[in-house]
Amino acid sequence: MAKERILVVEDDEDILQLLRFTLEAAGFEVVTAATGRDGLESAQRHVPGLVLLDLMLPGMSGFDVCRELKRTPATEHVPVIMLTARGEEVDRIVGLELGADDYVIKPFSPRELVLRIRAVLKRVTGAQEPAPRGQWNVDGLFLDEEAHRVEVDGEEALLTATEFRLLAELVRNRGRVRTRDQLLNTVWGYEFEGYARTVDTHVRRLRQKIGRFAAMIETIRGVGYRFKE
Repeated sequence: MAKERILVVEDDEDILQLLRFTLEAAGFEVVTAATGRDGLESAQRHVPGLVLLDLMLPGMSGFDVCRELKRTPATEHVPVIMLTARGEEVDRIVGLELGADDYVIKPFSPRELVLRIRAVLKRVTGAQEPAPRGQWNVDGLFLDEEAHRVEVDGEEALLTATEFRLLAELVRNRGRVRTRDQLLNTVWGYEFEGYARTVDTHVRRLRQKIGRFAAMIETIRGVGYRFKE
């Protein structure tokens, strides 16, 4: 079975070697780049299974690399995990807004990093435990889990894999509150403290994409979210 290829874009040589060692030990094929431009060209030349992307890069920033990956047809579906320094919350939010799937804070735990990479890859490939699939049509908001399709008033809404899973989880449990921890576990596939912002950012992006139905995703202050009956 072929190894999943991970592209690591990081300009710190020590961190780069640590990432290479950690990922190869976990069974991944690792390709590296030390600049944003080189990373982007590598991703476009040999599309990887996932990009591990530092934000602070010489020349072309990680933000710009992520933006280009997500608006290029050949790489728009490649998951991106950002590497950010502790305390850069605004940067993490901006990265998620640009379409990144997740982030890992430096200094990171090698075990957590591998778990998060595997969780993202499972979400993208649909390799998680099967969940009940169905179709829902709520006054013009149509969701088909089998076809992985969402339509808003007859027009397809272009959701990322994570946004689709999030909407499906909320619709499947409509009328019931789903806490942020429950959503992290079900949609993202892990349980780590301190990542509630990931859920909030994806909900905000999802609301933008479903237009007039945004209000159907209710915020339950201090708890989580609920899709209206």
